[in-house]
Amino acid sequence: MDSETPSLAALFEEEESGLLRFAVGLAGRRSVAEELVQEAFLRLHRSWAEVENPRAWLYRTVRNLALNHLRDHPRETELDPEAAPGDDRPAAERLGRDEAVGTVRLLLAELPAADRRLIHLKYHEELQYQEIGRRTGLSAGNVGFRLHHLLKSLADGLRRAGIEGSEG
Repeated sequence: MDSETPSLAALFEEEESGLLRFAVGLAGRRSVAEELVQEAFLRLHRSWAEVENPRAWLYRTVRNLALNHLRDHPRETELDPEAAPGDDRPAAERLGRDEAVGTVRLLLAELPAADRRLIHLKYHEELQYQEIGRRTGLSAGNVGFRLHHLLKSLADGLRRAGIEGSEG
């Protein structure tokens, strides 16, 4: 673990809701999703010392647990009407979007910390390249170049996962 790795409690606070949405998108039922996320965190706790990238590890674990659950319980895949209160989009559309969002989170979690920081500064803090450069020590041109290649890599990862287009 490096110095940028958060504590397990901090990681739970940061990632639990996103993991839960991802798991609901995969498993289709909130109650199952809650169990999957809980199991993933329990497994992470047991393996904490060996895990280098806990965020990516959690998303992969939730994905694998969900796929195992769906394989072992094929009749339990009906969508939970409480999964997204107030969301009147068709269930299949919600499922596709949740899966796409979860895949993006997984791909982001697998990036090196410096690359995640660039994306955070640009898309969460909405900074211009010059300000990102001042904060990271990179030139504005290098920031643009790296962000372009990061976004292209993320798009390629989404395509490999079978997700294309803005609608998932």
